[in-house]
Parts: sequence; C-alpha cells; structure tokens
Amino acid sequence: MAEKEKSITQLNRNYIKQYDAYIERRKRKKKRLIRRLVLFTVIVMLAFGSLATYHIKQRVLHAEKKDQYEQLQKDYASLQKEENYLQEEIDLLNNDEYILEIARTNYFFSKKGELIFKIPNKDSSY
Repeated sequence: MAEKEKSITQLNRNYIKQYDAYIERRKRKKKRLIRRLVLFTVIVMLAFGSLATYHIKQRVLHAEKKDQYEQLQKDYASLQKEENYLQEEIDLLNNDEYILEIARTNYFFSKKGELIFKIPNKDSSY
C-alpha cells in the first residue's frame, strides 16, 4: 500500500494551491462575518436592554410623580378650604358686634344692667 500512495501524483499543483487558498479565504471571510454579526447582535441587544431599562425607570418615575401630584392636589384643596374658613373668621373678627358676642360667651362680659349666671355642667358625679 505504501507503493500506491507514492505513485499518486497531484496534477496541476498551482491550481490546487490556488483553490486551497480560495477555500481558506472563504472560511476566514465567513468567520469574520459571523464575528461581526455576533458583535452587532450583542450591541443591538445591549442598546435594546438599556432602552427598555430606561423606559421602565421613566414609567416608574412618572407613576410616582403622578401620585405625588394627586396628593399635592388634595393638600391644595384642603388648604383652600382652610383659607376660606380663616378669611371668613377674619371678616367676622373685623365686626365689633361679633367680638363682643365672643367676649360675652367666653369671658362672661355683660352689658349694662345684665347679670350672668354660670350654670354647672350636668355631668353627674355618680
């Protein structure tokens, strides 16, 4: 068998070398193409992942801000009611008759010729 292997000769060695080089170039091109596609895919996936993460964070932030806005709206409405109440009280306190009425009920001031009797609470001691 060793004789048969020695007796086989390659024809057109130049063509075979060129063909082998061509096949090697194609393999390298294919390898580079695969590497580039993998790199491109990784970059796209990273970009997509970062955009998705950013979007989710923005949605969470928006929800928090919306809740905070609604709470501030409620606080604002209660403060508006309180302001209206205080404004009415200011208007009443500018009225002398109202001030005299408060003084009469809380501090037992009386008009001329008027007697004030303090009635004890009706809470029983037993």
